[in-house]
Amino acid sequence: MAQPLVKKDDDRDDEAEYSPFLGIEKGAVLQEARVFHDPQLDARRCSQVITKLLYLLNQGETFTKVEATEVFFAVTKLFQSKDTGLRRMVYLIIKELSPSNDEVIIVTSSLMKDMNSKTDMYRANAIRVLCRITDGTLLTQIERYLKQAIVDKNPVVASAALVSGVHLLQTNPEIVKRWSNEVQEAVQSRAALVQFHALALLHQIRQNDRLAVSKLVTSLTKGSVRSPLAQCLLIRYTSQVIRETSNAQSGERPFFDYLESCLRHKAEMVIFEAARAITELSGVTNRELTPAITVLQLFLSSSKPVLRFAAVRTLNKVAMTHPLAVTNCNIDMESLISDQNRSIATLAITTLLKTGNESSVDRLMKQITNFMSDIADEFKIVVVEAIRSLCLKFPLKYRSLMNFLSNILREEGGFEYKKAIVDSIVILIRDIPDAKESGLFHLCEFIEDCEFTYLSTQILHFLGNEGPKTSDPSKYIRYIYNRVILENATVRAAAVSTLAKFGALVESLKPRIFVLLRRCLFDIDDEVRDRATLYLNTLDGNGSIGETDDNVKEFLFGPLDVPLVNLETSLQNYEPSEQPFDISLVPKEVKSQPLAEKKAPGKKPAGLGAPTSNPTSTVDTYEKLLSAIPEFSSFGKLFKSSAPVELTEAETEYAVNAVKHIFDGHVVFQYSCTNTIPEQLLENVTVFVDASDAEEFSEAVSKPLRSLAYDSPGNTFVAFEKPAGVPAVGKFSNLLKFIVKEVDPSTGEADDEGVEDEYQLEDIEIVSADYMLKVGVSNFRNAWESMDPDSERVDEYGLGARESLAEAVSAVINLLGMQPCEETDVVPNNSRSHTCLLSGVFIGNVKVLVRLSFGIDGPKQVAMKLAVRSDDPEISDAIHDIVANG
Repeated sequence: MAQPLVKKDDDRDDEAEYSPFLGIEKGAVLQEARVFHDPQLDARRCSQVITKLLYLLNQGETFTKVEATEVFFAVTKLFQSKDTGLRRMVYLIIKELSPSNDEVIIVTSSLMKDMNSKTDMYRANAIRVLCRITDGTLLTQIERYLKQAIVDKNPVVASAALVSGVHLLQTNPEIVKRWSNEVQEAVQSRAALVQFHALALLHQIRQNDRLAVSKLVTSLTKGSVRSPLAQCLLIRYTSQVIRETSNAQSGERPFFDYLESCLRHKAEMVIFEAARAITELSGVTNRELTPAITVLQLFLSSSKPVLRFAAVRTLNKVAMTHPLAVTNCNIDMESLISDQNRSIATLAITTLLKTGNESSVDRLMKQITNFMSDIADEFKIVVVEAIRSLCLKFPLKYRSLMNFLSNILREEGGFEYKKAIVDSIVILIRDIPDAKESGLFHLCEFIEDCEFTYLSTQILHFLGNEGPKTSDPSKYIRYIYNRVILENATVRAAAVSTLAKFGALVESLKPRIFVLLRRCLFDIDDEVRDRATLYLNTLDGNGSIGETDDNVKEFLFGPLDVPLVNLETSLQNYEPSEQPFDISLVPKEVKSQPLAEKKAPGKKPAGLGAPTSNPTSTVDTYEKLLSAIPEFSSFGKLFKSSAPVELTEAETEYAVNAVKHIFDGHVVFQYSCTNTIPEQLLENVTVFVDASDAEEFSEAVSKPLRSLAYDSPGNTFVAFEKPAGVPAVGKFSNLLKFIVKEVDPSTGEADDEGVEDEYQLEDIEIVSADYMLKVGVSNFRNAWESMDPDSERVDEYGLGARESLAEAVSAVINLLGMQPCEETDVVPNNSRSHTCLLSGVFIGNVKVLVRLSFGIDGPKQVAMKLAVRSDDPEISDAIHDIVANG
């Protein structure tokens, strides 16, 4: 093949890239493939053509069935050639073409002949190709050869057979599992690669049997593994066994001595793998970490960039959970800040920021300043997040850290990078009161020259909430009004809202705010004009807010107590009429995607058991359905409807799901039933509900379903009375009762006589979460502060042993049935503490806010502090009772 000519002293940066495949077309290459039919084969030319075909296939070029077949049959003729290089290309093209079963037969005999050849290269490649293109039938015929190949003296042949076994395990596991004895023998091979592949295959064969894996690890950790690659695999399998069998209570770790001994291995990859395995053990102690940290510290000064990178990345992860254990490496990592590899330098910086002490902050900031301009945005974001964490850790150092953030905010950078800096400054302002004035000033400076609309509006919104509370609010007005003059319509509208917030909270600024808002009445954008008109009327242009002061502040600063998606849907469905739009009718619950209704195959979902995912239409449909039933009309307003709960298994003769409708003094179970048997008609369908495990409930009314034809969903209802406003809980067992009538398939008519029958359904539970609507708040802090502090109830709880902090957070959220705010339901990896913010509306339309603080106390023991505020102190107590009894 042609190669580009490059002079020795040429500057490669200025050199135009040249590809030998430039401009090749499929049609031309297929024409060239005719050389495969020549009586006198030119091995070199044939190899070039196959190379082009492989290039086209790897570039995503598709061959038609006819084209692929023609190429395949032409390639099979090349087995006549004795050229070794061409034969290897033939193996490659056959693998890539993946011939069909009827075509495979053509090359099977040639490949089997090569598999028994005296040339080891032929044998190894023939095994790989045969195993790639063969099916189970042919595999049984060549199984004997494959078993022999696994224990072959030539490592290339043995490795080819073992790797083929790894691939075949996915399609023909029964056959491969019969090779265990041969694979076990190959594990003892002196060839490094054979031992590596044999161990990988043996583990895959036994991976579903924990005892077998444990025995394998036990036998191999005694020193029979020589290959460094196999040793790395063994360390990973050992870690897996330790995770599955270690006793967290007693602190015993089987095989830990083996991992520690691997830290003294002569191969660097084994040492690193062992060190990484030790650092990733759950509940690892400082004593166990020390030897691993020591070897990683040695790698930091290695001449090999890959070792430095591996060590610093591992230490970076350890610093998240055990920062004190990594502090001994700080001096070595400081030298890596100037490393030529920017990835290593970034990891070194972020690790130092996690492990550094208060006295080293200023020195680190100076080093980072020179370093930031040399790295990409994604690395800069990592550094910014680390600086934010450091500032929260050492709040007295906020000045130098805030100055650093403001300086890099003025530099060039993409949206995600700038957003990370702005988010960091906002968090620092909220959490460090002394940083508010300087932080707001830096944000005002930034929006003077900000090219991102999203960030400008975010900062203006934040400025409207925090600016009026500063010592001199007037200094921010110039920055805000500049946005009205200089920016696009979206930012101008946000600036108008911010001005109104200053006017509402700062009495002395109100006359000046009115002047500025009146100027906005002549804006070319209708949104800006509408906002200016609204705020002028709201604030009252004569300068007197008077009795409406609280209402204005609630309007400007209060949280929107309906989900935006529900509001948007309601506005889209609103038809203009004399009746104005009523925001109080917008559903407040954040609806999750309901379960799909079970139905007969090939039919579309129908009936109310599987409502649409549209939250407004779902609630409206349920409410209309229930209010149309006379027996339920006296129950009052529907508070909440649950997602459908499946009461039958898949593919059963009757599909039933239930929806729980919660009223103040009643609970209505709606059973959506589907008959999936064409030869049957069900009549007088009802559900007998046993409430013996729900003492506070008494059955009020049952509404049966008159008839249920094939695949026509119908609803039957059972209502229970309960104490009004009380979150009563209990379990209900369900029995479906009906009369079965046979249906004539030819006429579709049912018999006159029927037989009584019944069908056991799954139980339904009414839980505390059923009495809580998921209603989010846009600004949790403002909502929390606006609630009466006297309603706050605080207590601490032990949640026992948990697999992770994320599991504990999820369990409490599910128990309370509330809406997570500000994405606090997501727990960062390896966190030992976490704060979760929840909001909701309890039955009786009582707003509830919850602040959860989690921490790991001892091995896997999770402790939680629960703070609740609500409109009713009794409800705050009730939330604590739910958690205490949950």
